[in-house]
Amino acid sequence: MNVAVYFTPLGLNAGDLAGRGVVVIDVLRATTSVITALANGAKAVIPAATSEEAVRLASNLEKDGVLLAGERKTLKIEGFALGNSPVEMTPAAVAGKTLVLTTTNGTPALVAAQGGAPVLVGAPVNFKALAARARAVLVERGELIIVCAGREKQFALEDAYAAGRLIKAIRKGLRKLALNDAATAALALTQQFTTWVEALEHSEAGRQLTEADLAGDVAFSAQADRFGVVPVYADRRIT
Repeated sequence: MNVAVYFTPLGLNAGDLAGRGVVVIDVLRATTSVITALANGAKAVIPAATSEEAVRLASNLEKDGVLLAGERKTLKIEGFALGNSPVEMTPAAVAGKTLVLTTTNGTPALVAAQGGAPVLVGAPVNFKALAARARAVLVERGELIIVCAGREKQFALEDAYAAGRLIKAIRKGLRKLALNDAATAALALTQQFTTWVEALEHSEAGRQLTEADLAGDVAFSAQADRFGVVPVYADRRIT
């Protein structure tokens, strides 16, 4: 059995993941926000690589049930109903709605994972449920790909740490699990930090969010197992 980690989606081409089990991780904050929105009653989340694409996709849907959400440089996009904060994804805001979401790092990673089967959406907030589902995919397929969103096309500590924690969780009891170099490095990070809070607070993204008065998002994102849902991305929407 094989587990491969990509620290960013760069280099992934259309078709590379076709038919392969995939987990996409963007802890701070896109996948955390997606999981929270769906757990709180959103009908679906449609990821868009750019704000222009988000507006175009939303225009093709019934307006009453659609919310534009997203950020650029951590801040909510002007004119959008929601930003990319999991704290915003309350039942009152998102229940029954379809969100069209665009973010700097997370939604491009999701779009890059199109064609995977399944494409699971993961973060600390659904970690236990994610690990169970990802392990089942690995046992069934013999292979699992973990795609980290990264940060501005570079390595992101919090995503790599989450990938390492996921590998550690799913490999228990499995024999002959082969890892690529990135997966080995991600696993090593689990020895560097003992808690989600520690890893997220030491990350560049965590520090940037704190400086932008969004420390609440970091704290929220570090709370493991808040939700039992494991969203799946297929046919351009996450449900």
